[in-house]
Amino acid sequence: MSVIRFEELECWQKAKALAVMLYQISQDGEFGRDFGLRDQIRRAAVSIASNIVEGKERETVSEFIRYLYVAKGSAGEVLTQVIIAKKSDTLTERSPVNSDRASSNSVL
Repeated sequence: MSVIRFEELECWQKAKALAVMLYQISQDGEFGRDFGLRDQIRRAAVSIASNIVEGKERETVSEFIRYLYVAKGSAGEVLTQVIIAKKSDTLTERSPVNSDRASSNSVL
């Protein structure tokens, strides 16, 4: 693989920022008390960035691509969980998360 470090990958930077943001907004309020949803969305968000790195650290481009697909699946999980959180009023419209598909896909 190339000499580019994973920290330089835009998709990893966006995934990391998403995970940090979700950790921050899920600390308090109704979201902070919904342990199941809170923990699941956090795990899925961390999984996006983690799979990007794991794929990048593999020896072949095909393995990297495979892990990017796994990360994309985790991004879909996060999108679904954000939609559910909004519909159940666990996440309010004032929260800095946009459940729009284009925003979710911009991570990958």
